[in-house]
Amino acid sequence: MKKKISLEPSTEPKNAVVESAKENTSSPAARWRKAHQFQAIVGILLVAFGILTFLIVTVPALSIDVSITHWLQSITNPAFAGLMTFISWVGYSPQSFIISAVIVIFLFMFGYHWEGTVSFAVAVIVPILNLLAKTLIHRARPSVDLVIIVKQISGYSFPSGHVMFYTGFFGFICFLTYTLLKPSWIRTLLLVVFGGHIILVGLSRIYLGNHWASDVLGAYLLGGACLIVSIYFYRWGKSRFFLNQPTAIEKGK
Repeated sequence: MKKKISLEPSTEPKNAVVESAKENTSSPAARWRKAHQFQAIVGILLVAFGILTFLIVTVPALSIDVSITHWLQSITNPAFAGLMTFISWVGYSPQSFIISAVIVIFLFMFGYHWEGTVSFAVAVIVPILNLLAKTLIHRARPSVDLVIIVKQISGYSFPSGHVMFYTGFFGFICFLTYTLLKPSWIRTLLLVVFGGHIILVGLSRIYLGNHWASDVLGAYLLGGACLIVSIYFYRWGKSRFFLNQPTAIEKGK
């Protein structure tokens, strides 16, 4: 008796990696709920950053910037100094390019095709926007006669490229981690690692003398705006073009 050959496309997972990812992926309804929760949190943070940035713009900010830098640089703990140096080191090239590429590749490998596509776009677009903003604003970096500069770098100061990239790219990875993965120690670890970098990079750039506090705040604001646009673009495209990818299939709310 001949075995009947089905012409229907196979629905079996392509490999064990994709199967593992599917088992740890939240349901579409849970992802939709958590996506809105995440966007609400980011929106609240953006409003707070916007109010604070407005106050800094309308009130003479140089003395405030110098005071904040002096306060941070008064911390002489070697462990703190090492942590600040490491947090900033991650954002320099070539390591920032390598980390971004590895994350995007892993997303594709686990079957998150649209997630990998948007992550790649964010990793490319955010630095370009930062460069455009710096070129238009032309703000000078802190000088050695005002603060301690641990590592002298060139270029303009506002907004901080490190902070903007971490907020936009690592923030989007936090969004994917929070909305796609089921509660587990892996999800918690990823959120702590990427979220910790986002929080600490602002302190790091001020502590090392490469940026003013207002540079950092401006970068959080613009980077946060990029993050929200990325999330909305991701949600828009996911429900139209990537309904049947191997993992995180979008079916219903």
